[in-house]
Amino acid sequence: TLAIYDPSFPARTGLEPATEARRAAVLEEVLLTWLGNANPAVAPFRELFDDRPLADTSAYPDLLQAVSAHFESLPPFGPEGTSLIALLRAPALASPDSLTGQLEYIRDRWAPLLGDFLERLLVALSVLAEEERALWMRLHPWPGGAGEATSAALAGFVGAGAEVEAFSMDKDWMPKVVLMAKSTYVWLDQLSRRYARDIHTLDAIPDEELDALASWGVTGLWLIGLWQRSRASERIKRMRGNPEAVASAYSLEDYRIADDLGGEAAWNGLRDRAWRRGIRLASDMVPNHMGIDSRWVVEHPERFLSLPYPPYPGYSFGGPDLSDDGRAAIRIEDHYWDGTDAAVVFQRVDRATGDVRYIYHGNDGTSFPWNDTAQLNYLRPEVREAVIQTILQVAHKFPIIRFDAAMTLAKKHIQRLWYPVPGSTGSIPSRAEHAMSQEAFDAALPIEFWREVVDRVAAEAPDTLLLAEAFWLMEGYFVRTLGMHRVYNSAFMHMLRDEDNAGYRSVMKNTLEFDPEILKRFVNFMNNPDEKTAVEQFGKGDKYFGVATVMATLPGLPMLGHGQVEGFTEKYGMEYRRAYYDEQPDGFLVERHGRELFPLLHRRRIFAEVADFLLYDVYRDDGSVDEDVFAYSNGRGAERSLVVYHNRFKSTVGCTRESAAYRVPAGAGGR
Repeated sequence: TLAIYDPSFPARTGLEPATEARRAAVLEEVLLTWLGNANPAVAPFRELFDDRPLADTSAYPDLLQAVSAHFESLPPFGPEGTSLIALLRAPALASPDSLTGQLEYIRDRWAPLLGDFLERLLVALSVLAEEERALWMRLHPWPGGAGEATSAALAGFVGAGAEVEAFSMDKDWMPKVVLMAKSTYVWLDQLSRRYARDIHTLDAIPDEELDALASWGVTGLWLIGLWQRSRASERIKRMRGNPEAVASAYSLEDYRIADDLGGEAAWNGLRDRAWRRGIRLASDMVPNHMGIDSRWVVEHPERFLSLPYPPYPGYSFGGPDLSDDGRAAIRIEDHYWDGTDAAVVFQRVDRATGDVRYIYHGNDGTSFPWNDTAQLNYLRPEVREAVIQTILQVAHKFPIIRFDAAMTLAKKHIQRLWYPVPGSTGSIPSRAEHAMSQEAFDAALPIEFWREVVDRVAAEAPDTLLLAEAFWLMEGYFVRTLGMHRVYNSAFMHMLRDEDNAGYRSVMKNTLEFDPEILKRFVNFMNNPDEKTAVEQFGKGDKYFGVATVMATLPGLPMLGHGQVEGFTEKYGMEYRRAYYDEQPDGFLVERHGRELFPLLHRRRIFAEVADFLLYDVYRDDGSVDEDVFAYSNGRGAERSLVVYHNRFKSTVGCTRESAAYRVPAGAGGR
């Protein structure tokens, strides 16, 4: 420092003169040190570069004064026409308490000066946004979610590029499917109680139960949790307080029918008995992750998103080894056990080679990671092919496949979650550091994964109905462009429950105007395994049966929840081995279903299509439209139906004049 401030100093001490490079390096360090100490936004880190000892023991203050005077004497510099010192101070003066604000200032005003550093600055912005989101989540009690806080972040990810029309054609049986969801272990426990005998394997399900489902009009039976589940997931859930828990239905060890459900032989018997009654079996496929101790994690760790080091220095992995496989040790992050954090990675140690890697947990970016899962890396072609081969194996067993959280594997969301564009808001902690340009990402993932799945299944297992659980305003894209046969329509449940009737009629009208074929591909439901029960949301009276009638008579696929017909009130967790409420079917409710709803389900053929579907406005005497009234007609051949339902507890009077305008489906008659 003295060598720069006083060029005669080396001569007076006998030292060699400092080189120009050394002078420049020291000057740069002095300026950066001073700028850091003068910046309020970095005060929490001041101990790393505190200049107070220098000010008290060296020529540091004199040097700063001389350097400042020197640059003030030079011509104006940079885009703002000031001295270099003033230019470097400008971001902190403009946004003294925010590093993000300072970086945005630099990005907006200095871009021509930055060159290749612009991308590094964008990554820094992403990291800061990621840290702010992580802090928000830590301030909310574990294990609560942050979905509401991040919903706005999803607004920029509606659809996915050019949405060309590429529907998959239905087989004759597909439009007539009525799906019943059953939590497998809970159902078997309930059957054991009802029949007063041990019913814990698939082959022990009584014929009477299948007969009852067929008599209700059910033609598809979705058995949730059929696959062999992660042993580590079960251990985690029991150590966290539920001594009876099984693993999550979505933390899988392997895609084989679970041993304790009777394995392949028991499944074969149930499949054949159900088919004789016109019921097809449906299964989940969980494409974006596996269990943390799954066969793939042990045998193919390269298939998963991982790092050779923990993403945060505060992470530690001293807890129990959750692996039963001698080839690898599996440990989740220590702070999970006391509920103080939910780490984004777990540790895998190869016992033979000593290789240590930190694999990301599955995560959809709206809440905490799923700590019993391991996230697959979809930028690797061999991973995509391995998953497609697994889907084809499932398709050869089950004619109906439900893809869990399918929207997370749309290109936009793979990018948003795991490989964000530099400068975008990070959705998952630590991933902003792995930002990729749009060009690099598109080169690694050139086509939509789901489009490839749909085309491969159509060629190799063509009699398979593909059903996507997809939200985030991507429902139409999944059926119209990606080619899924059916897609979840959660708007039906939420809007009719809340009596947002104008909103849902608008959804219907907009869909009909854009492409009516989308309407027939919605899965409509009054509850699903992730939601409150139908009884809690809709009650047991006329409101329930009115909405259920609409569900049974709209185009699309009606789905009934576990215990919905019986009026059960318990919501079954994905780790439940048994029902905790000893509930008996509500006989009056079941009987009313038999009178009012089941006959409609048996006649799905006249409601399922859209070629003859008409939606009507009901006009009051003053000429206004009563948005609370759902009125529509449909038919098949010579059969016709008219449905009118008032989704509000009040009286109304009105008449219909003409149908809502919409695009005529291909092959339909005139309107």
